[in-house]
Amino acid sequence: MSEQRRGLLLGAAAYGIWGLFPLFWPLLEPAGALEILAHRVIWSAVAMTTVVVALRRRAAVGALVADRRRLRWLAVAAVVVACNWGGYIWGVNNGHVVETSLGYFINPLVTVVLGVTVLGERLRTLQWAALGLALVAVVVLTVDYGRPPWIALLLAISFGIYGLAKKQAAAGAVESLAVETAFLAPLALAYAVGLGLTGHSTFASEGVGHAALLASAGLVTAVPLVLFGAAATRMPLVVLGLLQYLAPVIQFALGVLLFHEEMPVGRWIGFGLVWLALALLTAESLRHHRRAQLARAAEALTAA
Repeated sequence: MSEQRRGLLLGAAAYGIWGLFPLFWPLLEPAGALEILAHRVIWSAVAMTTVVVALRRRAAVGALVADRRRLRWLAVAAVVVACNWGGYIWGVNNGHVVETSLGYFINPLVTVVLGVTVLGERLRTLQWAALGLALVAVVVLTVDYGRPPWIALLLAISFGIYGLAKKQAAAGAVESLAVETAFLAPLALAYAVGLGLTGHSTFASEGVGHAALLASAGLVTAVPLVLFGAAATRMPLVVLGLLQYLAPVIQFALGVLLFHEEMPVGRWIGFGLVWLALALLTAESLRHHRRAQLARAAEALTAA
């Protein structure tokens, strides 16, 4: 099997696991979203520490911690990923799986907006068209829901800022998440202990099976991340970028087919506009990638 094919399978496995997350978080009830989030952070910190040691990445983590600029960006990443994780868990466990999928469909468009507003990038024509369609879609969905799609917007914006912070930190996926969870772990641990002291913790009161499920949140977080990291080193980023749509597609299918969430006509129209915007954005990205490749090839021929 070629390395690129192996990378494709690893990437598909990572996004497939992320897509199946709506099946996992309800298993952790009756724990509330904040308790689940706290345990996800705590056990993710444990899991990522184990991964760092096993993969011999301690030197890389040490270099991150020693670099104050990168450490500040990872602190930002830690805050927004906590918001993202908490919003996602709450949305899934409160019957909004379809809306959480919308957040990750919108995310690539939010990333484009952040590129313009924060990094000073210039948009090309089809990118403008995609953003225009996305704006219309949000208006349509606001009318349909009777409110703005707050959960989707929270997930899209927080994950977009998370991606920006990670880009600025220029750190590996494993090392950066290890540092991020280390930032969050003391607060999460304090919250979990506080729940226990006040008698509101389900970790200690719902049996060994429930406690084991809460602890497994760390493993569930770490496994797809390691798979993703392995895929990223074996395949072109443009292909990996296309795979990102696998997770929200699976989430959307689960919301509609398994959880039987309502999808009135207005909601289908709104989602359809988002999907059309993503199709335009993807087509434009692929065309731009091909042009860049041809330009580099021409430069190489000229230099030769």
